[in-house]
Amino acid sequence: MRSRRETASLMVLALPICGAQLAQSGMGATDVIMAGRASATDLAAVSVGSSLWMPLMLFMTGTLMGLTPIVAQLLGAQRTERIRPYLHQTIWLGLVLGVLSAGLLWVAVMPIFALMEVPQQVAELAAGYLAAVAFGMPGVAIYQALRAFSDGMNHTRPSLWISLIGLGVNIPCNYLLIYGGAGLQDLLGPDIPSLLQSLPALGAVGCGIATALSMWAMCLSMMIYTRVSQAYDPVALWDTISWPHRAMLKELLHIGLPIGVAIFVEVTLFTLIALFIASLGEVIVAAHQVALSITSILFMLPLSLAMAVTVRVGNTLGSGHSSRAGFVAWNGLFACLLIALLNDLFLWFAADPIVALYTHNAEVQALATSLIYLAMLYQVSDALQVNMAGALRGYKDTRIIMVITLISYWLVGLGGGHLLGKSGVPGLFEPLGVHGYWIGLIAGLTVAALLLGWRLWHISKAVARGKRQVPSS
Repeated sequence: MRSRRETASLMVLALPICGAQLAQSGMGATDVIMAGRASATDLAAVSVGSSLWMPLMLFMTGTLMGLTPIVAQLLGAQRTERIRPYLHQTIWLGLVLGVLSAGLLWVAVMPIFALMEVPQQVAELAAGYLAAVAFGMPGVAIYQALRAFSDGMNHTRPSLWISLIGLGVNIPCNYLLIYGGAGLQDLLGPDIPSLLQSLPALGAVGCGIATALSMWAMCLSMMIYTRVSQAYDPVALWDTISWPHRAMLKELLHIGLPIGVAIFVEVTLFTLIALFIASLGEVIVAAHQVALSITSILFMLPLSLAMAVTVRVGNTLGSGHSSRAGFVAWNGLFACLLIALLNDLFLWFAADPIVALYTHNAEVQALATSLIYLAMLYQVSDALQVNMAGALRGYKDTRIIMVITLISYWLVGLGGGHLLGKSGVPGLFEPLGVHGYWIGLIAGLTVAALLLGWRLWHISKAVARGKRQVPSS
């Protein structure tokens, strides 16, 4: 009965988070589809540009997520008067990170493109795309700070609705700015106003402007919602402004910075694998991308459960029930394991028809399906490790997550995968190509799950017995 009640509370938090994650993924998919219809060069510019700004944004988001366990514990302890200054510090931190990210996108991208040997035409177009996206980085930073606060307050639905607003802004702005007046005429006919007919087709740069507009739309929507919603009245969020406070900022960075680094390491793992297999041929690259796209969508629910587990563990610890916090963490882990097994069942029966939706090339289909069968193994370990990390964030134990992630992802996952994929093991087997990289992924995620599981068992046991105290805010 306890497990059923706790799982119900967990799912109430997790499902809106999952919807928000899918909506934000939809924005990325919309950018790729619409840019691809403009031209191959525009598609290449958006793809290359996204590989630079997305890791930056995710690092920033992870760092700001340090607010969530702080708010969850303060809420559980009924010390809501302490929440407002922490949120304001997170907004200041987000503004700094957003401006720094924008600066990097403005000044540092061309040397990176030169190092990556990106063709000059694509590099110039991608630089214009990134210069436009840069204007939205401070906005998305403020939005992520407010979202981390709202999630910690057990209000996860606003992030869903506001992500849908962002998607609703992104799609028409993309169409208008990428294709210009000619695109509108194709869609609506020749009778549109002459002012609209004269709009230029900006291609990839227009896509960047649309992305920035959607970022600011989400930011402003979240600010308005937190201002008018009665759900946040106990915090008195906008009554007064808390100016930068060194001790609070230090605590936020102590918790959040390792989260940001861990997320950055995970993102760059997949980016580097994509670069390493680029030389293996178009069929292999296409199959890898198809399999990764399918499994990434399925991963959204375990990821959302992990974010909800952080809130539930934080609430429970804040209310003084340290022994129950361990039950909350491990119950969340069990729920996530069931979800991963259901994902595997779905992949087992539906892999072939889903792959066929992505491509009609029989060679790509066969290779992508074989990779999906390997992905069924890492679905379990990936779901377990992300939820263990979520529980540890609830305990404010984040540095160990960063260390384990570095070892597991880059040393075991990337290093082992590169060895298996490009070199093989002399005397035992030849290089395994793309399958070797995916086996490396399985090994890295499994090592991460084992190490994080050991750490969670140790921390939850020590806190429950009073041998370790969770830092209070």
